[in-house]
Amino acid sequence: MEQSCTAEIGVEISYIPGQPVTAVVQRIEIHKLHQGENLILGFNIGVGIDQDPSQNPFLEDQMDKGIYVTWVSEGDPAEIARLQTGGKILQANGWDMTMDTHDQDWKRLTKYSERVVCLLVTQQTLQKAVQQSMLS
Repeated sequence: MEQSCTAEIGVEISYIPGQPVTAVVQRIEIHKLHQGENLILGFNIGVGIDQDPSQNPFLEDQMDKGIYVTWVSEGDPAEIARLQTGGKILQANGWDMTMDTHDQDWKRLTKYSERVVCLLVTQQTLQKAVQQSMLS
């Protein structure tokens, strides 16, 4: 079954329970690459509610236990879809990724039955670009 995502910017989200915020987000559609019996995404994630957030170099807030992109493989599906290292993943295929363990989120991302992963991501470069355009 073919899946697809639509691009959205400036969606209202809530990533801390009970505290809604407005963030600049981007939908990224990653088509998994078939390699034998494996489906390749081409990126790694870090942190999660069960991990030590101080180990994530991309965090401004050392208490943030969200899921972050820690590595993107050159030429693989994630890079082709323009996912960037340091991006915070808020959703994957409609699932909230902000209050799960690292393992739970990785299992959601790598489901074999899903050939496409639709991510809702916020990235510092995206935030900065919108702020710059608002100043112009």
